[in-house]
Parts: sequence; structure tokens; C-alpha cells
Amino acid sequence: MDNLEAVLKLLLETAKSKGENTVCKGSSAEIPVGISNRHVHLSQKDLECLFGKDYQLAKLKDLSQPGQYACKEVVTVCGPKGAIEKVRILGPVRSKTQVEVLAGDCIKLGAVPHVRLSGDLSRTPGITLVGPKGSVQIEEGLVVAQRHIHMTPEDAKNLGVCDGEVVSIKFDDLRGGIYSNVAIRANDASKLECHLDIEEANAMGINSKSKITIVK
Repeated sequence: MDNLEAVLKLLLETAKSKGENTVCKGSSAEIPVGISNRHVHLSQKDLECLFGKDYQLAKLKDLSQPGQYACKEVVTVCGPKGAIEKVRILGPVRSKTQVEVLAGDCIKLGAVPHVRLSGDLSRTPGITLVGPKGSVQIEEGLVVAQRHIHMTPEDAKNLGVCDGEVVSIKFDDLRGGIYSNVAIRANDASKLECHLDIEEANAMGINSKSKITIVK
């Protein structure tokens, strides 16, 4: 009996140890959360079609990621079944126009949701944008943003992850839980922050003061 109890104790300790090892190095306090709403990134060509020749975006406020900012300008996003007005443009301009919406927005617009990382626009739906000086119909570029964590390569090393890796994240708030399929985006131009959209945040009662833990 004593031998059996010893074996059971050893098995329990081993299972506990494996469970603890699934949590990455670094604590929940090290990764803040950024919550985003629907927004648009424009190419210079499309910006001029919507707002006029040689138009330059006007900064409203800086965002958490270095060099990124919210603009004063807004556009209307039009789909086959409906439209969403006053969608904020984020700067600076990009090489290709991208429209990031919520999953619920796709129902109103009449579009099929495609969950993608920023810049991965191949085979995504097109959409029409309307500005004060004209309209643009893009052939692809409507996406629902995949959950992701921005960080530097040094952050990635400290947290035991690498660029392109897909992990899960845990929240310990009142309605907390685990989100899977969270992409790591590590580069020197980033600041450590987990990005969720407002629907995902509301589902778990998350706000800008929440912190996360990476789990594998």
C-alpha cells in the first residue's frame, strides 16, 4: 500500500509539473491589452480618390504601436446589404488598402468574414469605401483581425516564443478564460501589447487595464 501511495504521489507531482510548464516565462503583468474597433488603412492612391489630389492625413492622436496614429478622417464602408458610417482611418498610409471590421459587422455589410493577420489580404472580400470627394471599390482587403501579440525580438526571447508562432492566452478577470489561435508578431518596430477587437474583449469582460498570460 505504501508503494502504491508513493507511485500515485509521484504521478500527481509529475502532472502538476507539466501543467506549470505550459505557462510561458513572464507574468501576466508583462503583457498589456489593446482593444480595437473597426478601422481602415488606406493607400495613398485610394486616399486621394476619397479626399482629393495630394491629400495628407491629419493626425488625431498617437496609438500605442510606434509610428501608428488615429486620423481625423472617417469614411463610409458599403457592402452588398448595408453600410457602416464614420469608420476611422488609421495612419500612416500603406501600400495597399485594408479594411478591418468586426465579425458582427460582416452580417450588416453582407460580407463573408475572413479572419486574417494584417497584410494577409489574398482571397479576401472586396468592399466599397465612400469619402467626401469620391468612392473606391477595392477587389480584396476586407478582414476580421486575427488575435495577435506585438512584441520585440527581445520580448519574444524572454517570453519563450517566436515570430509567427501561434499560442493561447489566458485572462483571469471576472469573466476570464482562454483564447486560442493568437499569433506572435515580433519585430523591432513593435511595442509589447496583445491586440483584440472590441467583440472579443466584451465577451470576456476585458478592458485596457487587463493583463494576459501566454499559455501553450
